[in-house]
Amino acid sequence: MQQTRELIPQIRSERFNSTTTVVRIQGEVVRKSLHLLIALVPLLASVNLSATFALLAVGTIFYALAETSRLQGSPVPLVSDLTLIASRERDRNGFVLGPITLGIGAMLSLLLYPLPAASIAIYALAFGDGFASLVGTTVRGPRLPFLRGKTLAGSLACFTVVFIVTLRITARPVGAALIAGSATLLEAIPTGNFDNVILPFGVGMIAAKILFI
Repeated sequence: MQQTRELIPQIRSERFNSTTTVVRIQGEVVRKSLHLLIALVPLLASVNLSATFALLAVGTIFYALAETSRLQGSPVPLVSDLTLIASRERDRNGFVLGPITLGIGAMLSLLLYPLPAASIAIYALAFGDGFASLVGTTVRGPRLPFLRGKTLAGSLACFTVVFIVTLRITARPVGAALIAGSATLLEAIPTGNFDNVILPFGVGMIAAKILFI
């Protein structure tokens, strides 16, 4: 009887941890699914660069206003709901900054770099960062030291995805490996939501140098 009583807290703890893990993974899937939508930007920019830039700017401003409204007690239907579902627990009581930095990262890429390099930068942001987070959350494995929970599996996923995408654009294996390596290093730096700006900025700069040597 005593043994049974001792097992009950352990079972409850395991159930709680299991539920928490499922919720965390679901939130990460939703967050990165929205994150992956930024991959449409290079296609739209190839059709009309100015209109794409304007669309990003308007979308970023609209989200900022919607998030401000949510914090003031007037949530915007759908936008605020998705924000809460996709936000990390630590961000829910404050302004969820991720979509803002995501839009800024894409706009900086279009503004600073020629379209081939800007496309690589945005794809690295969408696919490299996106798959690194999804794989790092769902696949167990060793964590990288001093990088606040970044995993080896997530970094390998980032390198692989960025290498494949860059190789398809450039047809330069060495250049693709260098760009993928730089994306992996930048993604691994624990900069929070600001990796949405740092990653495309750094990758775009390296891609521009490689493509125009």
